[in-house]
Amino acid sequence: MPIPDFQTLMLPVLKAFGDGCEKEPEQIRGPIAAEFQVLPEELAIRLPSGQTTFNNRVAWALSYLKRAQLIESPSRGLYRLTARGTDLLKTPPHRLDVKYLDRFPEFVAYRATPALDKLKSVDPALAKVMTEGLPASIDGAVLTPDEQVRSGAASLRESLAAQLLERVKQASPAFFEELVVKVLVAMGYGGSHADAAKVVGRGGDGGIDGVIKEDRLGFDSIYVQAKRWDGLVGRPIVQQFAGAVQGRRARKGVVITTSAFTREAVEFAAGLESTIVLIDGPQLAQLMIDYNVGVVNVETVILKRVDEDYFLEE
Repeated sequence: MPIPDFQTLMLPVLKAFGDGCEKEPEQIRGPIAAEFQVLPEELAIRLPSGQTTFNNRVAWALSYLKRAQLIESPSRGLYRLTARGTDLLKTPPHRLDVKYLDRFPEFVAYRATPALDKLKSVDPALAKVMTEGLPASIDGAVLTPDEQVRSGAASLRESLAAQLLERVKQASPAFFEELVVKVLVAMGYGGSHADAAKVVGRGGDGGIDGVIKEDRLGFDSIYVQAKRWDGLVGRPIVQQFAGAVQGRRARKGVVITTSAFTREAVEFAAGLESTIVLIDGPQLAQLMIDYNVGVVNVETVILKRVDEDYFLEE
C-alpha cells in the first residue's frame, strides 16, 4: 500500500512505545512498515534531501508527539512514553492527529509562535498545516510541512515553465535564436555569448542554423538547429539535420524547438551513431529555469534541520 501520511502514523508510533522501553526510531520503523504493508520499493523512495519519505514521516510523527508531551527524549536519538502518553494508550482514540493534539496546551503553544504568524503572510497554505490542523494532501495523503513546501515549489515551477513556453512561442524567430544562444552559453557551451552569437542563426545549410563550441576551449563543435515551430517535428527534419551534421564530419548536434518531436523522430535520433540531442518546448522551459534565463529569483526558501552532532558534549 502507499506510504501512510505522518498523521496516520502518529498512533502506531505512539503504540510502538507502549511497552515502556526506550527506543530509537530505527527500532520502530520496521514493525510499523510491516503493519501497513509498505513495499520495499516504496520504502526506498527518497526526498530531495536524501532521507527516505517513510523515515521522514515517522520523524514528523515523533516530533508532533513530543511537542504534545506524549513522548519524551531522555537522550539523543532515544524516545519513551510519558505519563500522559501512557494514560492515552489506556483508552486510545480511533485516530490520533493534529486536531486531537490541540487538546494539549503545550502543543497549542508550540504552534502559536511569532514565526508561524509570519508564515501566514508568506505561505498561507503551509501556515494552515501548522495552525489549523488541516494539512494539505495529495491523493488523500496528508503532507508533512517540508513535503508541503516541496510540493508547492514543484507546482510553482510547473506553472512558471508553462508561462515561459507561452511567452517564447509568442516571440519572433530572431528572439528565439538569441534565447537559444543564451541558454547554451548559460549551460557552459559556446565560450562566450559573443562567440555563440556569431555562429547561431547563420541560416539554412541542410537545416543547420549554426555551430557552437562544446566548451570554452573549443575542443569540439556542436551543430545547432533552432526553430520556433508550432507543429510536431518529424523524422524527415531530424534526418536532414543529422545528415548535414555528418556531412561536416561532426558527431554532435542539437535540435531545439518550441513544439515537440514525433515518436519516429525520437527513435531515429536515438539510433544514430552520432549524438543528436532533441530538446522540445517543455524541456527548453525547464532549462531556462535551471540556468536563470528569462526568470528572476523572487525568494529563496532554505529547509534546515537540527545538527545533532553539534550538541554532542565531550
